[in-house]
Amino acid sequence: MNLKSVTEGILFVVGDEGITLKELSILLEVSEEEVKEILTSLRKDYESEERGLRISFLGNTFKLTTKSEHKKYYEKLVTNSRVFNLSNAALETLAIIAYNEPITRIKVDEIRGVSSVQIIRKLLARGFIKECGKEDTIGKPNLYKTTNEFLDYFGLATKEDLPKLEQKDNPIDNTEIELYKSTYKENTQ
Repeated sequence: MNLKSVTEGILFVVGDEGITLKELSILLEVSEEEVKEILTSLRKDYESEERGLRISFLGNTFKLTTKSEHKKYYEKLVTNSRVFNLSNAALETLAIIAYNEPITRIKVDEIRGVSSVQIIRKLLARGFIKECGKEDTIGKPNLYKTTNEFLDYFGLATKEDLPKLEQKDNPIDNTEIELYKSTYKENTQ
C-alpha cells in the first residue's frame, strides 16, 4: 500500500481540524520518523506551481491548505454572489445558527449529523455569520451568530422576522406495539 497517498487522503478527510504527527503514526502503523519522511515527500510534491494546495503545520497539526498566492481567486469565489449560491447544506446550517444563536460549530454538527467546517468557513467569508465570542467550556470553542448581511440577503428587517417554528403539541409516543396484532389480522377464510 502506498502510505504517501493514504496520508494525502487522511489530510483531506480531517480537513480544517488537522492531524498530529502521533495520530498519523498510529493510523499508518509506522514510526513518527517514517511519517515525517512521508510528509516531507508530500510537501515537495505540493511545492510545484501546478498544484493549488500545500501541507501546512498549524496549531500542532498537519493540514491541507490553499496557497496564499491564489488568495484573490478564493476571495472572488466567496464574495461574488453569482458564483456563490447557497446550497441546501448552507441553508440548513444558516437556519440552525439563526434559530439557535449563539451556537458553536460542534453543536451545529450535532444537529446536522455531519461536519459543517467548510460550510461555516464559506458563510463567514460571505459575511452571513460571524464569531461572537467563546463558549465557556473546555477548549473555548467559537460561538457564531448571523449578521446584517444575512438579514439583507433574505429580506428580513430583524431576526424576529424569521418564520416561527411549529411546536408539536403531541409528543411522540415511543411505546412499543406488536405489528401483527395491532394492524394486521390474519384472514381465516
